[in-house]
Amino acid sequence: MDINELYDPEFRKLIKSKKPTVIIPIGSIEQHGAHLPISTDSDIVTEIASRLAKKCGFIVLPTISYGVSFEHEPLFNTSLKADNLKKILEDIIFSLKKNHIKKIFILNGHHGNLETLKRLPGIETLSYWHFMDHKFDHAGFVETSLMLAISNKVKMKKAKKGLIAWRLSENEEKRISKLSAEPGGFPKVTKNGVWGDPTGANKKDGQEFLAEIVRNLVKKCQT
Repeated sequence: MDINELYDPEFRKLIKSKKPTVIIPIGSIEQHGAHLPISTDSDIVTEIASRLAKKCGFIVLPTISYGVSFEHEPLFNTSLKADNLKKILEDIIFSLKKNHIKKIFILNGHHGNLETLKRLPGIETLSYWHFMDHKFDHAGFVETSLMLAISNKVKMKKAKKGLIAWRLSENEEKRISKLSAEPGGFPKVTKNGVWGDPTGANKKDGQEFLAEIVRNLVKKCQT
């Protein structure tokens, strides 16, 4: 359930009796080509967190929509410095624990957050793209299909191919991946801000990706 559905007396009673698990979703505000909203990462992780919470009886907090996205400069991003994001999360986690909530994990929706999230001791981070078989992308087939499944704000007429990584050698792909993660590195490897080919994206595949991700996350959380 969402935190905005809870009221203080009932919530404190729930914490005492059932010791609930709390999800902290985190996304980003950054460019996603010409066809996807800047809020794409946050939109997708919010939807997945909500579905997971309903399946498992978890409580989901409001999504932290800002992440670490300096790799997209000079394309648009609104980013937090890594230390600031870490501090925000530490404060939230401290407050939850002070309220006797001990089962907490972070559901991550943006690759650029990973290094920061690794620096939070004792808190498990689950990045949703690790729970699907299809190779992930940025504003490509997968992300665009996911957005078509949850949003009416996708402008498919503006969708264009970006960097197609499968054409690269393994060494070249590693080099490109490393470069794209550096501040200002992403536009150096794909000028239009797209990694993959969104032109064949569709709602049906997006719904199947969502179901697969949530199904595998449920299995993970049950263990």
